[in-house]
Order: sequence, then structure tokens, then C-alpha cells
Amino acid sequence: MRPLAVIGNVNVDLIVGPVAPWPKAGTETVVDHDDLRVGGQAGNSALAWQALGIDFEIAANLGDDQFGRWLSEAFDSRAEKWPVHSEGTTLSVGMTHPDGERTFFTTRGHLPRFSLADVLCVLDGKRLSGGYALLCGSFLTDDLTREYDAFFDWADAHQIAVALDTGWPIDGWTPANCVAARSWLSRCAFALFNEVETTTLAGLENPVEAARKIRDGMRKGATVVVKRGPDGAIAIGANGQLIQVPAPRVEVVDTIGAGDVFNAAFLAALAQERPLESCLSAAVRVASRAISTLPRDYGGPTLLEDATK
Repeated sequence: MRPLAVIGNVNVDLIVGPVAPWPKAGTETVVDHDDLRVGGQAGNSALAWQALGIDFEIAANLGDDQFGRWLSEAFDSRAEKWPVHSEGTTLSVGMTHPDGERTFFTTRGHLPRFSLADVLCVLDGKRLSGGYALLCGSFLTDDLTREYDAFFDWADAHQIAVALDTGWPIDGWTPANCVAARSWLSRCAFALFNEVETTTLAGLENPVEAARKIRDGMRKGATVVVKRGPDGAIAIGANGQLIQVPAPRVEVVDTIGAGDVFNAAFLAALAQERPLESCLSAAVRVASRAISTLPRDYGGPTLLEDATK
């Protein structure tokens, strides 16, 4: 199996709900459930890899407070080298709604101070050579994002294929954010975006045409994956072929982090050198299992193995 690493945002998520309609100012609302858990794109993907029995490395940073210590404990030895910054830990409060949508309020916290130096004090390029690195949380990790060119140079020097999932920009997909994302993708081997992000970046309504256009701006042999929720996923592979995989019908419980779980399962199958269609199938099945279970269940190594056959 090829080496795997994830680089990006690890923070605390507090999920409460459901809430409907939006509460009136000055009132108090009692909700049915709450869940305090490890969050952030990198955190969600890492948790999925842990549950699937996959060996991996993770580069992140921590805030200097109780939440930061709690996050460190959640990843045990993998977090031993994570730098601790003076800022408080980034906290995301998510409110779920009966229609399946959710609203987030997120503090900036420690994430903007995550830097390339923080990454390189955790990851060993030689050990990851020939493997895959998932890069995520681009619009939250300000210091690292400014050093993306140097990060890509480091990855290229060690023959590490980078898969990018930027996450949703805080100020939306402005023209400047689209330009930045396309620039980063030009250095990547894989794009792992959802359908809205893909069509927005390409300026095309059809997700297949949009994926092809994005791939045209990436390095030779790149693969573009489009996550389509209940409609499954599509990919434009290295040879330009279109692959489509449907999603199983499930009763959705919690969609938070679904795309991050998808990314983890996709790259886990890819690291096992499975065909692209098998990687998509594994990603869709594991993500579907995760969003339909409470407490969240990823199916373990068995589901990943069955999904790639």
C-alpha cells in the first residue's frame, strides 16, 4: 500500500439541533441532540482512515487551550509533533435543520497560523515518497495557503501526488477565490470537489463538462472527481474517460463531513492501487454508511475491502 497523509484543518465541532425555524433574538431553544467531536476537513478524513484501519500521517496545528489538548489526545502519537500556537482552538458550532441543511458559526482561532514549517516538522518527504497527500482547508489555513507554491515544490521533489479539496470559501466563490483554486489545481494530481464547487469553478452547468474543463487546467494525467451526494460520484480519469458510480439509498442522519469521509475512502482505495471505478465505489459506500449512522460508523476495513472488489 502506498503512503498516505492529510494536511490541513483540525478543529472542534459542536453540533446541535434540529432547529427550525431560526430562533427569534433573545429567546432560548431546546434541541434534541448535541455532539462535541473532532472536526475540520483534515480531522474528519483522518478519523475515517482510523476507523477503516488505514495507516496514515496527519499534519495539523493546535490552539493553546483545553480544546487543543483534547484534539491532541484524540490523535494520540500522530499529534506528538503538531505545533501549538498561542491562539485559542478554532471552534465550529453547527446547527442542523429538519430539511437536512445546516448552519455553521466558526471562530478563526488557531487555523490561520498553520504554516509550511508546521507541515514539514511533522511529515517526512522520503517516507511519503510515491504516496498521496490530501490537502484541504485552503481558505482557513492562511499562512500555509500563502506558501502553497513551496508546498507543491516539496511534494514534487518527493514524488508525492497531491489531492486537493479546498473546502467552501468563507466569502464564497468570488472571482479571486476561483482564480486561486484553479492555480492550486494546476499543481495537483487529483481534484476532489463537490458538484457546486466544480460547476462554479468551471463556469459550466453540466458537471461532466465542468470536470473536463477543470482537468484541462491541471497537470498531465490528472483525475477530477465530482462528489454528487445522493447522485453518487463521477470522475474524469487520467485517460479522459468518464466513470460514474451511483450512491446507495440510505436514510440520512448526519451529512456533516460526508465529503471528507468520501475523500478518505477514495484515497485509501487508491493507495491500495485499485482501479478508479473501485475507488469511487468505495468512497460512495463508506460515505453513505457514515451519514446514515449515529453514532457514526464507517463500516471498518471489511466495508472498504468489499466495496473495492
